[in-house]
Amino acid sequence: MPLPTLYSTAVQESGSSTATIHPAGFGLDAQQAELADRMMRRTPLEGPNETLIPGLAMVRIHAPSKPLSSVYEPSICVVVQGRKQAMLGNERYVYDPLNYLVVSMSLPMIGNVIEATPERPYLCLRIDIDANQVNELLRQTRVPVPASPRSDGRALFVASTSASFLDAVLRLVRLLDTPDEAAVLAPLALREIHYRVLTGELGQQLCELCAADGQAQRIAGTIGLIKSRFAEPLRIEELAEAAHLSVSALHHRFKAVTAMSPLQFQKQLRLQEARRLMLSEGCEAAVAAHRVGYESPSQFSREYRRLFGAPPRAETQAQPLFVQARS
Repeated sequence: MPLPTLYSTAVQESGSSTATIHPAGFGLDAQQAELADRMMRRTPLEGPNETLIPGLAMVRIHAPSKPLSSVYEPSICVVVQGRKQAMLGNERYVYDPLNYLVVSMSLPMIGNVIEATPERPYLCLRIDIDANQVNELLRQTRVPVPASPRSDGRALFVASTSASFLDAVLRLVRLLDTPDEAAVLAPLALREIHYRVLTGELGQQLCELCAADGQAQRIAGTIGLIKSRFAEPLRIEELAEAAHLSVSALHHRFKAVTAMSPLQFQKQLRLQEARRLMLSEGCEAAVAAHRVGYESPSQFSREYRRLFGAPPRAETQAQPLFVQARS
C-alpha cells in the first residue's frame, strides 16, 4: 500500500498485509518546532547524543542511511523530524513525527533513516522504558489488561502521537536547560510519558507485555537468557524448562512476540555481534565467527550473507556511517 501524500502515516507490513495507522490530530506543529530547535542545539554530534537526564538520548542524522543492525532495547522512540523504518524479520515498521515507536523487549532489528537532509535532519528522542514504572502505574490506574495474550502481540508497536503525549516529552526536554530542576522533575516527566503511552491508543499492548505476572514476562526472561548465552549451544527444551512452559507453548509465544523462533533469535544476536566485532574491533571474519559460537566458517559466511546481503569479507572493507544509531 503506498503512503498517502496528504499527511505522514505509520505503516506496519507483514507478508502481504499492510496496516496503516492514521494520526489522531494535527495540532502538533508548534510543539514539534520547539522540540526540533532544542534538539538541534543539543546534538553536536551526528548520530546518538546522550543527555544529562538518565534514560533520555537524542539522535541526529543528516541523510538517509543504509540499513544497520542492532539490538533495540525497551524504549519509546519519538521522531521530531524526518522518517525511519525498522525491520523485524519480514515486518516493516515506519515511524515519523506523527507516530512514535514503542519497543517493550530486547529485539534484534535492522533499521535505517529514509527521510533526512542537511537542512532538515532526522531528529529522534529515545526514552528508555522502565518496566517497574509501568507496573507501578498499572497498579494505580484503571488501564485494562487483556485476560489472555493475543497471538499477534509483538513486542513493539507504532502509535499516533497526541498533543498531551508530546507536551510531556517537550517538558522533559526543556528540563535540560535547568539541571538542578531536572534532577527533581525529570522523573515526574518520565512517569507522565509512560502514563501517556499506557493510556494511548495501543496502551493495552504495553500493559500486556510488561505485566509482571503475564506470560510475556516469561518470554522476556527467555530473551535475557539467550542474550547472556548467545555464543553457547542452547536447546529449546532447556529454554522451555527455564520459562516453565512446554516446548510448543514457548515456541508459539516467542514467535508471537518477536516474529522469530528462539534459535533464529539467537542466530541474529550471533551475527550482529560478529558484525560489530569486525567493524568496530577489526576482527577477522574467522575470529569473529568463532567468538560468537560458530564452528563452521562456511556456515557463518552463508548465514551472514543471508542476513546482511554481503559476505563478511566485503563488510570489513567498508565502514558504515553509524553502527549503533538505533533510534
